[in-house]
Order: sequence, then structure tokens, then C-alpha cells
Amino acid sequence: MTAQLTETGDGHPGPEVAGAVPRGLPDDIAAVLRRPPVTAPVTDPDADAATRADDRGHVFHSWSAQSRIDPVPVAGGLGVRFFDDAGRSYLDFGSQLVNLNLGHGHPDLVAAIKTQADRLATIQPSFASDVRGTLARLIVERAGAGFSHVFFTNGGTEANEHALRMARLHTGRHKVLSTYRSYHGATAGSITLTGEPRRWGSEPGIPGVVHFSGPYPYRSPFHATSPEQETERALAHLSDVVTFEGPHTVAAIVLETVVGTNGVLVPPPGYLEGVRELCDRWGILLVADEVMVGFGRLGSWFGIQRFGATPDLITFAKGVNSGYVPLGGVVIPPAVVETFAERAYPGGLTYSGHPLACAAGVASIGVIERDDVLGHVRRLETEVFAPELTALADRHPVVGEVRGLGAFWAIELVRDRETRTPLVPFNAAGADLAPMLEIGAACRARGVWPFLAGNRIHVAPPLISTADEIREGLAAIDAALSEADAKL
Repeated sequence: MTAQLTETGDGHPGPEVAGAVPRGLPDDIAAVLRRPPVTAPVTDPDADAATRADDRGHVFHSWSAQSRIDPVPVAGGLGVRFFDDAGRSYLDFGSQLVNLNLGHGHPDLVAAIKTQADRLATIQPSFASDVRGTLARLIVERAGAGFSHVFFTNGGTEANEHALRMARLHTGRHKVLSTYRSYHGATAGSITLTGEPRRWGSEPGIPGVVHFSGPYPYRSPFHATSPEQETERALAHLSDVVTFEGPHTVAAIVLETVVGTNGVLVPPPGYLEGVRELCDRWGILLVADEVMVGFGRLGSWFGIQRFGATPDLITFAKGVNSGYVPLGGVVIPPAVVETFAERAYPGGLTYSGHPLACAAGVASIGVIERDDVLGHVRRLETEVFAPELTALADRHPVVGEVRGLGAFWAIELVRDRETRTPLVPFNAAGADLAPMLEIGAACRARGVWPFLAGNRIHVAPPLISTADEIREGLAAIDAALSEADAKL
């Protein structure tokens, strides 16, 4: 049910519970607001055509050459599937952008947003809000010992921006280190932190950011022959970078706990612990970017909890409320909070801790605990993902390696297993990208929407997926890879 604005006896608009749209709106506006929820495939050519026309005529899309795209109009979704206006259903095997942890149309999240909207739709961040304070407490409690506060943002890129700012102000230093194979966001600071090619178009970036090579055992930049050797050499390299940059100038090292878009790179044993020791040695803050892997993606509240290191700051977004309303933030320890006890923190956002977003976050944490989502993910890891993906790799010469944790995996594709030549070149575009585009099309033709990145298929379905739904998605990938094998 939605609130319809009607006229009350005193001439002021008042709420009326109704399923209709507000009265007196122009027809084209009312038509969009009048569309009913779509929880199963429905063919609606008129809606498809209207959405395409408005999108192509007026929406400027991110990371895209505008004349070369034709976005699919999405009508609705439920659980692990979403539906287009042409009547097709897709298994959402990438959780949209690895954020839809609890799936589409989750009734408890939707109800929380509706209830909060009826009570208090928005309030500026200088006031206290019960749902904002509750969510901050719940997050701190689940982050573990050593954390006390949360600074809320609208998403992951802003979370990393503010972590960078906090680290610099807390330490009085200006340099920040991050890896080449990383993505931290698209605003000025976070895109400079980003190491991958999406950074190039925004250069020159902010001063003081230095990149280094992180561990990647399958394609070791250190010519290591074992995970242990990869850890040892990667830490030696990082130590050299810090030494050459001057430890007294380095405020923070920012790492994705498990590298996301750039490969689902699980750190080898001892690496994160070694980075922690290095930071402690030189008074550097360790920032864990948990935008993708926080809130259950790895089967723990925060991905870092699956390793033996504790960061100084944790950034989050995406899974905190499955993206139902934009939300992100920084989890902060008392020492950093104390830095701003008597001087103002120089940063803020109009929508910091938006009540609708926080209500969805509170509900999300409740659902994850009530339904044992963390345990479910850990069981899926050992009983479904690991064995099924290992078997898939054994069947297909095009698969070089599978790797991952929890509900976060990558299938790395190669032209030759011996040479490990990638199926498509680094930063491929145009015709070079064709093999991956064909694999994506083959998956979608079988009703599965994959997440493709570089020469990899990333497997990151909603955390509520059943074993059968995961096997359904892997079966579509299996068939697509058979076609790729034949072409090679």
C-alpha cells in the first residue's frame, strides 16, 4: 500500500492509505507510478518501448560509450530472479553489482522502508535518529572489539573518501597506498586509490596516492611458486614501497579484503596478517575496503573476520541493506574518534544515515541473523560452490583457475592452460572482448545473468540462493563454456 495525497478538511494535504497514485498528475507521470509490482514474467511491449525511449533519450550511463549500449528494461524482481518487460526471467548470478545480498523484493526490507517512510521519511544528519543510532550500534557490535562508531555515507566510494580523509587527519601524514588490481570507487579520491584502468580517464588524480602490487598466486607478479612464497615476496615488495616512500609520510594502506571486480583474489595465508604487522611497525592505518564482501558475502559479518588481521577502519556499503536505499559508511575505532573530540571533523553529507536506508539496514541485519544467512553461505561454500566449480574446471580446458570464498567466486578463462594466456587481453575492448561477450550472451539465453569482468566470470548470487538455484546458474555457465571450448 502507498500513501495517496488527498485534501483534508483544513485545506492541507493529508495521507490516505490507497493503492492509487496521487490525484491530478499528468498522464505520463501517473502511468509510471501506476505500474503494479512485477513478481513474475509479464510481457508489456508498451512499457518496454517507453522505458527504452526515455532511457536512450535522456539517461547518461556510467562506464559506457553512450551510442553503443541498449540497456534491458527491467520490470521487477523477486528473490534470486528479475524480469524484463519482454517477459523474460533471469537468475541474478551477480547480485546486480554484488550488492543484492538478500535478493529482490525481500518482504522484510520492503516493509521496513514503508514503515519508516510513514513515520519519518527523512531528517538531516545533525539530528539523532533512532534507526540511524540502532544501525550504528548493530554494525559496531558485529565488527568486533576495537570499534565504537560509524560514519554513514551514501555508498562505497564516499566511504573510501572519508576513510582516506580520516586517516590523513588522524596521522598527520598525506600518502595513502593501494594496489594496482583494485577498485575503490569513482569520486576524486577513491578513483585515484583505484589501481585498475578505470582510473586512467580521471587522471591526474589527488596527490599522495601510491600503488603497489598485491598478491595474485595464479599470475604472480613476484614469480612465486607457492602461496607461502607469494605472501613472503608480496610483503617484501610492500615493505620496500613503504621504505622508499618514507614510512613517516604514509597515513594508510587501503586493501580490498578480497579483491572484487579485479579478480576475486583471496589473499594467500599470512598476507593480511603481515600487512597488519607492517602497519603497526610504522604507525600506518590499515583500511579494509569491505564494500563488496561485507555483511555475509564470505559467510561472516565482515570478510576480514575470515582472516587473522584486524583493520583500523572498515568501509562498507552494498550488502548492508542490499542496495534497497543507497547506504555506506566507515566503521571507526575509539582512537580515531578521539582525534575529533575537540575539533570538528571536516566532512559530511546531506543524506548521511538516511532513515529509509538505515531502516532497511536494521531489517537486513535482523534477517541475516534470524535466517542464519552466514551459516547458509558457509555451507554453500563447502557443499556446492567449491565442489561444483572444481568439477566445472576439470571439464573445460578454457578454465584456468577457480577461486573464492563464501558466495564470492571467480572462474578465470584462458586460451591455453599451460601458458595461462588470458581468454581476452588485459583491459580488452572492441573485437578483443568478443569471446567474453559470447559467453555472456550464451548464459543469458539460458536465463542466467552473469557478472563478467576481464577474462573472468564472477559467481556472486544472492546469499539467499538455494543449492538448486546455484546449480541452475552453474549449469548455464557449464553449457556456455562448452561452446567456448569448441571454438578454442
